[in-house]
Amino acid sequence: MKHIGLILLVWFGINQAGQDIYVCKNAVVNIYSKAPIEDIEARSAKGTSVLNTTTGEVAFAVPIRSLKFEKALMQEHFNENYMESDKYPQASFKGKINEKIDTGKDGVYPVTATGVFEAHGVKQNRTIPGKITISGGNLALTSEFMVACKDHKIDIPTLVFKNIAETIKVNVTAAYSPNK
Repeated sequence: MKHIGLILLVWFGINQAGQDIYVCKNAVVNIYSKAPIEDIEARSAKGTSVLNTTTGEVAFAVPIRSLKFEKALMQEHFNENYMESDKYPQASFKGKINEKIDTGKDGVYPVTATGVFEAHGVKQNRTIPGKITISGGNLALTSEFMVACKDHKIDIPTLVFKNIAETIKVNVTAAYSPNK
């Protein structure tokens, strides 16, 4: 898991002078499935992210097995039957924030990031909405978006079709620190 953060940093060539690089090593990811029979939720605080405020580049990754469910059986099925997390160990996004970020001015700024979202080994071009909050030199990012299981070849067996939604809501919260 420590290697994920290092990989994200390498993506950006962080040693470039004059660039403002921010890192988050404990981003929180929540997933939620609302279905007729049962709602399913999971949470991880092991997401990693790098944000270059000079270029707008952003990268994010979360280990799939770090998502924790209330019921152990749900977690087992999620990892083995749906996400195949041994084969596809992480979900990620790499892209660019479309709006210019002024880190010197406190406020809440709506943003969109356009790039490649990958889950279950399937890459998809996406534009994902979010908000960047700047307060007293601290930078945080929040985002909520939907992921359609079929877009990432995540099969839902007919037997449990009413237990699992076809679209999963994903919430991400990342508090960044300047890279030193």
